[in-house]
Amino acid sequence: MERSSIIHYADNRFCFPLARDRFLIRLRAKRGDLRRAVLHTQDKYLPLQIKDTRAVREMQLAARDAVSDYFETEISMHLVCLRYWFELEGTDGTCVFYSNYQFTDQPVTDIERMFDCPQTLREEEMLEAPDWAAGKVVYQIFPASFAPTGPVPKGWSRARIDHRVDPGGTLQGILQHLDHIHQLGADVLYLTPVFHAGTPHRYDTIDYYAVDPKVGTEEDLRELVRQAHSLGMRVILDGVFNHTSQKFFAFADIAEKGPDSPYWNWYYIEGYPLQMAWGKKPNFKTFSYFGGMPKLNLRNPETAAYIIGVAKHWIQTCDIDGWRLDVSDEVGHRFWRHFREAIREVKPDALLIGEEWHYGGDFLTGDQWDTVMNYDFYRSVLDLIGSERISITDFFHSLGFLRGNLHPKVYAMLWNLNGSHDTPRLLREMGGDRAKVRLAAALQLLLPGMPMVYYGDEVAMDGGDHGDCRRGMQWDEAKQDREMLAWYRKLIALRHRHPCLTCGKTVLFRTDDATRTAVWTRCLQGDSTTLLFHAGPGEASFPDLAGQTDLLTDAPFSGTLGPWGTAVLA
Repeated sequence: MERSSIIHYADNRFCFPLARDRFLIRLRAKRGDLRRAVLHTQDKYLPLQIKDTRAVREMQLAARDAVSDYFETEISMHLVCLRYWFELEGTDGTCVFYSNYQFTDQPVTDIERMFDCPQTLREEEMLEAPDWAAGKVVYQIFPASFAPTGPVPKGWSRARIDHRVDPGGTLQGILQHLDHIHQLGADVLYLTPVFHAGTPHRYDTIDYYAVDPKVGTEEDLRELVRQAHSLGMRVILDGVFNHTSQKFFAFADIAEKGPDSPYWNWYYIEGYPLQMAWGKKPNFKTFSYFGGMPKLNLRNPETAAYIIGVAKHWIQTCDIDGWRLDVSDEVGHRFWRHFREAIREVKPDALLIGEEWHYGGDFLTGDQWDTVMNYDFYRSVLDLIGSERISITDFFHSLGFLRGNLHPKVYAMLWNLNGSHDTPRLLREMGGDRAKVRLAAALQLLLPGMPMVYYGDEVAMDGGDHGDCRRGMQWDEAKQDREMLAWYRKLIALRHRHPCLTCGKTVLFRTDDATRTAVWTRCLQGDSTTLLFHAGPGEASFPDLAGQTDLLTDAPFSGTLGPWGTAVLA
């Protein structure tokens, strides 16, 4: 047994409450190294001679990645403080005991040498996630490109654009096509920035308190939220709180007055006069060294209070349901803790999503964001299907890492995406192969998390990088891929109809890298489904499953999947 691979932290990473009096305890080990993991617990303060509170629980293998296994067990308790230790049996026949970050060859009896879990402290720090969010389907809209007010003009969905092009989409245009989103089956509408800015993408905010007149009015936004709510959909706005435009009032004042400006400490100014020439590194901190987007100093209490006031304002005035937080991984933890507390005061079930292109566990422990845009999922899909550079086991290992290291509630809210306004279109990434696109959509829409569909992917829109993925939505049905639209609708309908897909217990899971196939059966309260994925060309056979009903075709499964195929059996 490799002891150096045994990991457990007695804090909210590996020992945390799921609900009042209900805790999850997790342990990580080298992949395939443990035959058994057993949790031993007892009350810290109740002497054994008065009441024997000792208990023994088998831990279950809950997740697996390329190098680690994650064992978990849930326990019920109502006490002041829990003490616990682990009994570990290796596949090599060895047995050790792990307690208080030390190994021993004998069972642990000294209560001061056990791991410690103060129940009230942990429950005061419990991750409170919006009950409505887990498993819901998100639809992302780039407002400038979704729909204009009134009829769609000729040339609206042009062949290629870049980030400087403004097709002219509006909030009223979104309202006019809200039925499309609802019929698709989306539960959440996410809009990239709508506030007054200097570019079509609007990530360079000039006025946080004004809707950009090019997209509409505050009343338009309020009406969009009202109508979305009436259809059972939530609305998330994009909060660009890391940086502003040069024309934002505070930075404009600094440009004029220099160190005499009362807003000097609202930014990270490193010299004056300001150096903002194109192609030269600015003498102030920015987003990505781009002088047009100076970075806010959110450690400054005045700046932090202003931004928090903005975020609360739009919840209070328009009843939005949360914020997607732009470049949020470059803003300090202290600010996000204050931000979360302030937002929860005005809307306790508001959802906070961080833009994090990598693992963001340090932001996801319950005191900052609720979840992240899951670009790890995006990259894994590209590697499995687009470039075919990884095996199907590797793909599920990438999911297993997240499942094994994040709170279960966070894992159920990860925004799994196959593309966004910052990436080439899914169709482009898949080399134009629509069968690959369908498989990518199936993985996105049939697995746990909150799948985020980028507008237009459901009709197989094309688009490259550097803003070309933001072409005007294709509304001409003759040019839409209607079969792809039907596929997305079917997958989302199955997701809604069978909760076991997203939150069921796994009773069978296997992969075969030789055939590039996976079989995954999950059950929940009598509902059971088996997912079949074939991530390769040619055909793959599943003779033992032939004859079961394929919910995607409403016909008996033949036992064979074609290239890049999917089946959902019941």
